[in-house]
Amino acid sequence: MAGRYALAILAIGAIGLLAALPLGRLIGAALFSDGTFDLAPLVARVTRGATQRAMFNTLDTAIFGAMLAVVIGAPFAFLVALTDMPARRLQGFMLLLPLMIAPQVTALAYMQLLGPSSALLGTFGLAPAPGTPNPLLGRNGIIALFGVQHAPIVFITLRAGLAALPRDYVEAARAAGAGPWRTLLTVIVPLLRPYFIAALALAFVSGVGNFGIPAFLGMPVGYLTLATLIYQQLASSGPSMLSQVAMLSLLIAAIAIAGIALQVASQSKSGFTIVRGLPAHLSLGRWRWPVSAAGFVLIGAMLVLPMAALVSTSLVPTYGVRLNFDTLTLDNYVEVLVRQAATVRAFTNSFYLSGLAALILACLAVPISLGLARFPHRQNRALHGLLDLPYALPGIVLAIACILLFLRPLPVVGSLYATPWIILVAYLMRFAALALRPVDAALAQMPPQFVEAAAAAGAGGARRLVTIIVPLAAPAAMAGALLVFMSAFNELTVSALLWSSRNETLGVILFSLDEAGLSAQASAIAVVTVMVVVALLLLLDRMASRLPAGVLPWR
Repeated sequence: MAGRYALAILAIGAIGLLAALPLGRLIGAALFSDGTFDLAPLVARVTRGATQRAMFNTLDTAIFGAMLAVVIGAPFAFLVALTDMPARRLQGFMLLLPLMIAPQVTALAYMQLLGPSSALLGTFGLAPAPGTPNPLLGRNGIIALFGVQHAPIVFITLRAGLAALPRDYVEAARAAGAGPWRTLLTVIVPLLRPYFIAALALAFVSGVGNFGIPAFLGMPVGYLTLATLIYQQLASSGPSMLSQVAMLSLLIAAIAIAGIALQVASQSKSGFTIVRGLPAHLSLGRWRWPVSAAGFVLIGAMLVLPMAALVSTSLVPTYGVRLNFDTLTLDNYVEVLVRQAATVRAFTNSFYLSGLAALILACLAVPISLGLARFPHRQNRALHGLLDLPYALPGIVLAIACILLFLRPLPVVGSLYATPWIILVAYLMRFAALALRPVDAALAQMPPQFVEAAAAAGAGGARRLVTIIVPLAAPAAMAGALLVFMSAFNELTVSALLWSSRNETLGVILFSLDEAGLSAQASAIAVVTVMVVVALLLLLDRMASRLPAGVLPWR
């Protein structure tokens, strides 16, 4: 009994430290002046011209980017889940890659592809004329890349809806003589309406908090969103602007929470009350291979060509040089991996901080999940929702909260500000929910007979935990740790505001190199990070047979 209470207390304490404390500190800084509730400063801040322009730009790009993500992701979800299209799993895997690749890498790759100094297009004489502005800079480019970056979110959400599709309705429509495509349009699509709304809301929230793409495509031309406005103001004025940017962060959080509430409300209406079965199966007939080829062409245009442009730029001596046998060089890789102290340090910092965060969360995931399971269903959902907030909310909101928390010295440890530990703590806060999901799924599917048999044999709670539960949940905990490592390894949104001298991360150093005009070296770093992410995704795929259903969305 004491063990049950201990796990519940551990779960409450972890959620309090990782979620409630930072968000509470942010709200306090934004809404309370000298301990007194005061909305006047927030209202004054929101009504400023710069804030209103940034808010409009944020909503504009997030809304239209989400709509484009639905246009891209929805057809793939239907084709992969419902049809006999060849190479469905491969296309699903490839479509998910943009979600795992950092937004700043995506932005850099597309800029290298379409700019007048494109090494790839220059090789074939197709590059725009020198001096031509990059067509991606500004609003339209941000929307286009939001669509590409967030299409996997739509794909995952709609595929989950299709997996829960009530087969009874589909079979009834087919028995009544409806063809496969009429069944799709008149039965399947209407049933999935809540999932469409949820997918649109999730893509919108991701766009609101996206920093990497607006930083690369908007800041150079003065097109600011709320995230980049916060970055500019804090970078130029330092901690003296904390109360001001806390208000902006709260504004971003409010917009994001509205999107999250829409997503939760829509999916709460999607609970089918009839028997579920296997998803409907629609035959493409003679169109199987042409449709599959069209899917690969689209994925190639969205993913392969930009990555090829990134690789091409990394292989030339300097940005703007055409790639051929005479200019081909690996010097940029040698420079960033061996010679340049700042980039070598960034690789070390990112590996160390991401690996440590993944290890800590992997160790905490099983006891926290067991502790949360001790609570009744409604409280369990509320606690999970609170833990999800730092991951669901924009990373820049969490970064501001961490600065507010750790700027002043703490008992025993002192101030964490301007140290690598503030980044580590931010990673723990942001990715705790990501580490917990595979473990929750594993524990939910664990046969209760194992634990019951051990209890009947006299094994205490601690022994059952160590000898039965942990070994069975270990593969899921490892999968969660790999997801945390991938997400933290080259992220920029959090560390852009938390890094300090000698504590640079890869996302920060990539951004800095591109701003300094060293795009070839930035491309080399980006290529290495993509290779690490793809290798880890392939490792996760190999682990699929030992993981609970639903952990790997491409399967």
